[in-house]
Amino acid sequence: MGYEAGQFDVIVIGAGHAGCEAALASARMGCDTLLLTINLDMVAFMPCNPSIGGPAKGHVVREIDALGGEMGRNIDKTFIQMRMLNTGKGPAVHALRAQADKFLYQHTMKQTIEETDNLTLRQGMAEEFIVEDGACVGVITKTGATYRARAVVLTTGTYLRGKVIMGELMYESGPNNQQPSVKLSDSLRGLGLQLVRFKTGTPPRVHKDTIDFGKTEIQPGDENPKFFSYETEFSDNEQLPCWLTYTSEDTHKIINDNLHRAPMFSGAIEGTGPRYCPSIEDKIVRFADKPKHQIFLEPEGKNTSEYYVQGLSTSMPEDVQLSILRSIPGLEKVEMMRTGYAIEYDAVVPTQLWPTLETKAVPGLFTAGQINGTSGYEEAAGQGIMAGINAARKVQGKEAVVIQRSQGYIGVMIDDLVTKGTNDPYRLLTSRAEYRLLLRHDNADMRLTPIGYEIGLISEARHQRFLMKKDLVEQEIERLKTAKVKADEELHALLAEIDSAPVQFTTDALSLLRRPEVSYAHLERLVPSPLALTEEMKEQVEIQVKYAGYIEKQLLQVERLGKMEKKRIPDDIDYADVRGLASEAKQKLSDIRPLSIGQASRIAGVTPADISILLVYLEHYNRVVAARG
Repeated sequence: MGYEAGQFDVIVIGAGHAGCEAALASARMGCDTLLLTINLDMVAFMPCNPSIGGPAKGHVVREIDALGGEMGRNIDKTFIQMRMLNTGKGPAVHALRAQADKFLYQHTMKQTIEETDNLTLRQGMAEEFIVEDGACVGVITKTGATYRARAVVLTTGTYLRGKVIMGELMYESGPNNQQPSVKLSDSLRGLGLQLVRFKTGTPPRVHKDTIDFGKTEIQPGDENPKFFSYETEFSDNEQLPCWLTYTSEDTHKIINDNLHRAPMFSGAIEGTGPRYCPSIEDKIVRFADKPKHQIFLEPEGKNTSEYYVQGLSTSMPEDVQLSILRSIPGLEKVEMMRTGYAIEYDAVVPTQLWPTLETKAVPGLFTAGQINGTSGYEEAAGQGIMAGINAARKVQGKEAVVIQRSQGYIGVMIDDLVTKGTNDPYRLLTSRAEYRLLLRHDNADMRLTPIGYEIGLISEARHQRFLMKKDLVEQEIERLKTAKVKADEELHALLAEIDSAPVQFTTDALSLLRRPEVSYAHLERLVPSPLALTEEMKEQVEIQVKYAGYIEKQLLQVERLGKMEKKRIPDDIDYADVRGLASEAKQKLSDIRPLSIGQASRIAGVTPADISILLVYLEHYNRVVAARG
């Protein structure tokens, strides 16, 4: 028999990386929020790699932090290694990556949730949605508890009809042998939502004491680490190294000899796997010409002997996995503590969502994270914070928040999902962003902190610090325009030291800084600033000056395309009535129901000719509407 268990403003189902951000955002914005999870011991669990960040993903973590989310703060507290990647390339692709103490990461996030006002954390398996007048108004759990709310955010990760596959062995399971969620899939289908079957995988874990590190290459963290959160100023976390090794000829032979036992080649796996994170057996087949592949050995935490074998994701049988491991230099005598596996799960086709992540079919029901067809903790958390923000704004009767493609990688990802959909687990890449130079790791606060402040997730004190930083950066750039540098011995010596062309006459500091080989640190020796600038501010000054021309070009592009985004498409347009539109365009536009001409132009199968026809139709449509008055 069921019972009424509580009334909330927002319910979040699932406490993974998406669910944690969604629940924290909603609660911090003043909504009475319930976070419901199958197992309280799995809050913010990392079922796959024990790391946060990397190219594009690290940018997302910075954006979550700039909006007032938790992931950046949490990894800064719990990292065991921090490295800035791609430092030999331009600032658009600089990316921070941290190894996490995965147990401490979980514990710290759970503690934050438990201590947050307006937030109730509870164990329970949601099995059915409550829908009244076509809108989602709550959930019923396996125990019969009925929880009611004005908005529900679904963040079930890989748990929906989860099935673990390991060679010939298959069984229903969520990640890491947790209970799967079976009935919720039926409930979603009953609401008219279309689901697809995706697959992801994880490598084996091995015992530290059985690794011969002498045969591997050390990968230490940065000596002076940078942080993900703009609030973190200092850390005394002890850093642990990772280790690099490679697959061998033997590895490739073992895999090829056992392909008949690999579920992905035997037809046992029906779900589509991630294109950019293939299993080792898939890599060996697809890149048969490569003699070896990188394998990173990563500690899972300070107080465990488990090491994660990055690059060796597999669903091979257990005996084959052990043979593969022992064919790798440094792992000849290794002991496997956990077996790698593939997991299949149901995901929602994301073109069924509005850019707010609310489902089009069921008002009040939002989805975020891997259920939307993405892969990765960071992608999940980025969607989670936006779904939490928009669920709270809906409850509060306020306008939704949508991050544009020119404002953040979060905007790129969500627009890609809801406009183009995805045929395999979606992973963020820097190449997906057309405005990479605007969406840098260093300037996430400049782009998104004003939004975080406006919606109430950034404190007054933090906002004031941000405004001061912005002001000091602007002041310093202005100073450099007028600061004169004499063509004296000191300047000649410096330019010679860095192989920069000599200067004949007095010049301004800004012109010097535009030279690729001249850094802000060089200028400080010649014309020190009277302003109290932090290292972060100096970096901002240097990037803004050096890349000013490129940034300006991208801003002009954004402005031009912004006009397309402002051309709204009314909700009640029947695309079947638009004469001249291609059949495919009619179908795609009817399915996705874009909110603007800009969004319509990004739909696969909608051509520039279709957009021209649509623009003419809209002009006529708007005139008719205006005439009716």
